[in-house]
Amino acid sequence: MSVGEAGFRDSLIWHSSPVDWCEGNYKIVSNVAEFYNTFSNLIFIIMPPILMYLFRDYAKKVNPGIYLVWGLLIIVGIASAYFHATLSLMGQLLDELSILWVYTLTMILFCPKRKLPNFLKSRYVFSGLLLTIGLGASIMSVWKPYINAFALMTLIVPTVYLLLVELERVKYKESEVFSLGIRSLVLMVCAVTLWLNDRMFCEFYTSMKITYLHALWHILIFLSSYTCCVLFSYFFVKLERPYMACQLSYWPKNTVLNAFGIPYVEFRRKSLDD
Repeated sequence: MSVGEAGFRDSLIWHSSPVDWCEGNYKIVSNVAEFYNTFSNLIFIIMPPILMYLFRDYAKKVNPGIYLVWGLLIIVGIASAYFHATLSLMGQLLDELSILWVYTLTMILFCPKRKLPNFLKSRYVFSGLLLTIGLGASIMSVWKPYINAFALMTLIVPTVYLLLVELERVKYKESEVFSLGIRSLVLMVCAVTLWLNDRMFCEFYTSMKITYLHALWHILIFLSSYTCCVLFSYFFVKLERPYMACQLSYWPKNTVLNAFGIPYVEFRRKSLDD
């Protein structure tokens, strides 16, 4: 067996990852390392098909790439579940790389053109640059697997910046859009707080028998992330397809509290007021 084959085989072995989260291993099911961290990923698998259905008009009228975003979120869920079930290095890398490529694709599709440097005003050039960086980061991810998650956390910074810029623009004109953005940011802050506490203060929380913070992170970060994708897809139409009339809607319709509905971009006939 060659060195390469041996390395690949070893990466598949359970507990070959240098990362082990706070949840106790094999406490619920004998063949699943982290039960709650594994099954909390179901939200990544259940929700995207609904979003694909809701965004079918968007895919048809604006960009079919939105389907790839929702599809990659499913892959994130599957990869993360595999990682937490086995704690294998292969599972860890698949989890982290799928997150990296969701982010890369979302930036390619929705980063506001006016925010690009002058030498990157072409979205094709910008896309090529991001794909090159993403490929390089994917290759480098095998170098120090332990720091990958912290590196991925830094991607939150430009996301928050861009979202705050767009929310400031609509603050007084589109209160519903603004409130959805604030909700997404609050969820993101809560999710990151849970992640950091689980990662850095595991001994303290274990002593209190609180070991499911990372499972809650999965749920909150999905809710925040998909909402960000919805908002950026909405801003893209408003800024770069101004001839199209769209609005944020919620499914199911006529929800008493929209906080319990799923937001999406709905198209309508353009009126004189638009």
